[in-house]
Amino acid sequence: MFVVNENDLEYRFGDSGPKYLMKGPRMNFAVVAFQPGQDFQAHYHNIMEENFYIIEGKVDVIVDGKVSTLEKGEFIHIEPGEIHYLKNAYDAPVKMVSCLAPFQEVDKVNVDNPVY
Repeated sequence: MFVVNENDLEYRFGDSGPKYLMKGPRMNFAVVAFQPGQDFQAHYHNIMEENFYIIEGKVDVIVDGKVSTLEKGEFIHIEPGEIHYLKNAYDAPVKMVSCLAPFQEVDKVNVDNPVY
C-alpha cells in the first residue's frame, strides 16, 4: 500500500499534461490538465487501453477521427490501436483522470496530429 497527494506532484508541462500518481506495476493512474487552447499529440497504444474521466471543464477527444466533446462526469474508454488526440478548444481549463492498463514501460506511438 502507498498514499500519494496530488499536490505533491507536478504536471509534465508545468500547468498541463499528465501528473502521474502511479506508474506501474499493473497500471498507470494520472490527473491530466489542459489550459484553453492546449492539446496533446495524437497517439495510440499497442497493448494498453486508456480511460479518461472528466472532473471539470470540457475537452474534445478525437478517436480514429470521431470527435466526442466530453464534460464533467463523462467517461471515455479507448482501446489499444485506436488513435486518439485531445484538445481543449474551450475558454476554461479541463481536468480529468487517466488510467492506462495493463502497464507497459513503453507503449505509446505518436502520429501526426489530425485536423478537425
